[in-house]
Amino acid sequence: MDGSCMELALEGERLCKSGDCQAGVQFFEAAVQLGTDDLKTLTAIYSQMGNAYFYLQEYNKALEYHRHDMNLARTLGDKLGEAKASGNLGNTLKVLSRFDEAVACCQRHLDISQELGDKVGEARALYNLGNVYHAKGKQDGRSGQQDPGEFPDSVRESLQQAVDYYEANLDIVREVGDRAAQGRACGNLGNTHYLLGNFDQAISYHQERLSIAKEFGDKAAERRAYSNLGNAHIFRGEFDAAVDHYKKTLQIAKELQDKALEAQACYSLGNTFTLLRDYTKAIEYHMRHLRIAQELEDCVGDGRACWSLGNAHTALGHHEEALKYTKRHLELSRQIGDETGEVTANMNLADLKTVLGINGSSCISDLELSSMSTDRHSLASTQTTTTTSSDGVFDDTDAWNSARQRRQSMEKMELMKMTPDKIAPLKAKRSGDVRPKLRKAMTVASDKNIEDRENTNPTPIHKNGNTTDEEEFFELLTKFQSRRLDEQRCSFKIGQGVPRQSSVPCKQASQPAPEARKDEFLDMVEGVQGTRMNDQRAPLPHFPGLNNTNAVIGQLLNNKQEIPDDNFFEMLMRCQGSRLEDQRCSLPTTNRQLHHAPTVPDEDFFGLIQRVQSSRLEEQRTVMPESKGAHKKLPAKAP
Repeated sequence: MDGSCMELALEGERLCKSGDCQAGVQFFEAAVQLGTDDLKTLTAIYSQMGNAYFYLQEYNKALEYHRHDMNLARTLGDKLGEAKASGNLGNTLKVLSRFDEAVACCQRHLDISQELGDKVGEARALYNLGNVYHAKGKQDGRSGQQDPGEFPDSVRESLQQAVDYYEANLDIVREVGDRAAQGRACGNLGNTHYLLGNFDQAISYHQERLSIAKEFGDKAAERRAYSNLGNAHIFRGEFDAAVDHYKKTLQIAKELQDKALEAQACYSLGNTFTLLRDYTKAIEYHMRHLRIAQELEDCVGDGRACWSLGNAHTALGHHEEALKYTKRHLELSRQIGDETGEVTANMNLADLKTVLGINGSSCISDLELSSMSTDRHSLASTQTTTTTSSDGVFDDTDAWNSARQRRQSMEKMELMKMTPDKIAPLKAKRSGDVRPKLRKAMTVASDKNIEDRENTNPTPIHKNGNTTDEEEFFELLTKFQSRRLDEQRCSFKIGQGVPRQSSVPCKQASQPAPEARKDEFLDMVEGVQGTRMNDQRAPLPHFPGLNNTNAVIGQLLNNKQEIPDDNFFEMLMRCQGSRLEDQRCSLPTTNRQLHHAPTVPDEDFFGLIQRVQSSRLEEQRTVMPESKGAHKKLPAKAP
């Protein structure tokens, strides 16, 4: 990598534009290490490095260089550069879920663009603000697991703000005639209205997005539009229209030769045919999804496919086939740590075994059995018997009683017997009622001295049977251990090497005057506290790759804008205020979607399919074999 800083930076920019951001970053790093005196060249390198690290999903690195870019732009008095850097900072902070800081940075971008009359920059700032509020509302909405349109007011407020910013962005890009930006705005407006429950408006915007994608020949955007249209039609109950859109999604995924997207389309089609009660078609698409998931080693997708296949076969009455897929679903759920899937698979497995007459009338799963055994052993100190099932499924009364007996024997063990060197003194005490002679570790005392002290100040020992050996032991322990408190006290020493004063009265040694001691104390406090001053000093701006730091100081002195405006201080306050949240400890994460699932669509869509299907449970129930002249019904668990 020989050459000047500018040459290395240009090569890094060329590699990033060609799609090789990893190699481009290496050239940028080499350019920074070589350094330059040109501040404008350095700010361009910072911006490119921040964008490259963002593309590589190294967001903390991207945040670092975008901050350098904004600080250097402010040093140069470059308003346009500061606006772009603020927008890049906002996008990075949004990905890191630091939404308040992201809003402040994007708002700064918008204010500067409006001040400069930059319509393109204003449109970008509005779009970025819409993205921040959309991401914030979507993340808050996921925590409650509500259906679209049923979010709390705080979530709806964030989503509505996103709609307002997207619409303002759409007005500007329509004014300037930017068709590509119109397509992006329409797609985001459709997604936001979908979350708000405005499905008619969502379909309208997604159709406009589809037409613009076809106009540009953007197959990826076209596929997304068809998929979003299918999701919206699901909520309107128009399952046939959803099937048409999902089939077009599958066709485009094949054209793109993307196996994961193809599996997602098959998964959506399988669930939609389940809603149409066409279980044969549903099994066909779920089998295609299963094959691709196993090919891509997607355990989550494999488990979801087995879950759906088990339910479809149960609805058709193929209980043996359903049992095979349910066992596979249970195995995968345990493997990936999916507690919800494991519980559901256990329930389905127990129901299928009951229908098939396996294990008699027992419906207790292995998971429930192990949890019952664990609970019983954990309560061994409060219970003494275990109820045995009539068919002999669970019986551990003997083992439990033996554990209870061991516990009682431990309670009867005497503390003095736990140390072998105390056995002899304990026997002597019991025989002659004489306290054992103990020797302190840090003092010198003879047995005779201990006996003399006991005779002069005897401690009464109750023999009524209420005072146990343990109480006597702790009484002795308290008496002799309490003397160690004085040995652990620290003594004030005025000078070095001054021996501890004896108890014999002697002449008082010469000591400093009270005024001198006061000065020494103040000097000590000054020395200790003085180091904190340096810790609280604000360092001068540091820009990696800048060879001549005097150029920054000279630029700051020559900068006419001596006092930042109020908007900058407002952004600074909002960014600094969010640091309190960074210091809070996070709640334990739930065990949801811990593994990457490339063949499964958005978790929200799976949730809506599950909730829509839940209303059809009664129609999907199967009739159990006759038992004692009565018919029992078995519910099928919806995926």
